[in-house]
Amino acid sequence: MQSQISNLEGWQWFSKARNTIIIHIVFWLALIFAYPKFPQVQAIFFWNPWVRRILGVGYVGFLLTWFPPFRRKLFEPFKPSLLADAGLDNFYDQSYFPESKVKVPASGKILPITPALPSIQGQIILEGDSGLGKSMFLRHLLKNEERIVVYLPAQKCHKGVIEAIQDKLHDQAQDAGFLKNLIYSGAIDICIDGLNEVTADTRAKICQFVESYFRGNIIMTTQPLEWTPPSTAKTYYLQPLDQQQIQEFLISRQPRLPKDAKIQGADYTKACTNYLTEVLNNQQAKEELDAIRRILSNPMDLTVVALMLSQGKQPNLFRLQEQQYNLMAAEYLQEWKQEFPLKRFSAAVYRMRLEDKQALPGDEFHQVAMSLEDEKYKMVVSCQWQDEKGEAKKEWYFRHDKIMDFFLVQNFLGETDAAEGLLVDTMGDPRFRGVYFLLATLLEIDAAKKLREELIQYAADTKVGILNS
Repeated sequence: MQSQISNLEGWQWFSKARNTIIIHIVFWLALIFAYPKFPQVQAIFFWNPWVRRILGVGYVGFLLTWFPPFRRKLFEPFKPSLLADAGLDNFYDQSYFPESKVKVPASGKILPITPALPSIQGQIILEGDSGLGKSMFLRHLLKNEERIVVYLPAQKCHKGVIEAIQDKLHDQAQDAGFLKNLIYSGAIDICIDGLNEVTADTRAKICQFVESYFRGNIIMTTQPLEWTPPSTAKTYYLQPLDQQQIQEFLISRQPRLPKDAKIQGADYTKACTNYLTEVLNNQQAKEELDAIRRILSNPMDLTVVALMLSQGKQPNLFRLQEQQYNLMAAEYLQEWKQEFPLKRFSAAVYRMRLEDKQALPGDEFHQVAMSLEDEKYKMVVSCQWQDEKGEAKKEWYFRHDKIMDFFLVQNFLGETDAAEGLLVDTMGDPRFRGVYFLLATLLEIDAAKKLREELIQYAADTKVGILNS
């Protein structure tokens, strides 16, 4: 009899324990499915370490970290924020040129970039000159990636990569330790764009993070510079376009040209062929031909060449951004009945760069932003959203750093004390690296030689050159 009572009590205890476990599992499953829609659930139960550990009885945190469907749920509500800086709303896959090639590490083979890097797998550095399409490739990857990915401009990592990701999670992920475990387990892939645009200190923080999370899927982009890359990453070198690719690229731009382009269809294709035959004439001096090939091998510059050809203009390869600006400024005058405020706008862009702001001061330069966004020129792109009050908001961003550099360089031209002062003040600032490259083509020969000597002297004094900072 006593044995039967003991068995009954044991069975009752087992039944209660089983029911408690089932209720606990159902409770957490309900929270997981409610998680994407309720910020309170996100903050209180999942990103609060004490609640998660105590109420989760240990196994919940483990499953959230290592069970892929649950990991995706954790980041699902934040996906728009994680990708916000990539500007995918303004990215059209048709504008991406998939025939660019990279030099693959180890083997040294030159392969098309798309099959060489079909996804973010392992730790990758994509290195290439400005305008070769590093950021475009990242956006192409992100547009077609089903995994959870965060896109980080390198400037936003000045406090650290973990801190930059936390900012993307709307202050919900205060438990940095849990976030680190999720990253280590591969819950989120990471893109860091523009390592050459930040200080050596910020690059060091990024490198330390990458080496610490050697199991993570991380891709970084940079222009060539002197630095020590993470030992755990492989470097792929983005190649300039060859002559056949140049022609293919120019012709492939036709669907993205303005609808009212003067030259279209077969006439545009013929114009491209004739132009390349003319400018790549082997009869000219080798130095000039090499310079022309270098410019034409750059997709960003080729995009401007395509615009000029479609408008019936002869591209000036050494002043493409200026030529594009002049066309835009002429239309600005015609539309707004006033001159384009180049000096005032360029000063505002300079302040924006100093403050590490990405968005243009649209309230002050609304007409300017509208003209720069015109379909013909696409010098800026816009981002629209609704604020907490449901009011429509819009911001404009430069489409490429080369366009920003054109307006920045206006502050450095001339023989004024202000221009001279800027040349001294920004000589070691990596944010103005592109400005000095542009100055080399815009300054008179004597002024360019003088600047070159100043840069050499600066490098000798500081052991850091502007081209490698």
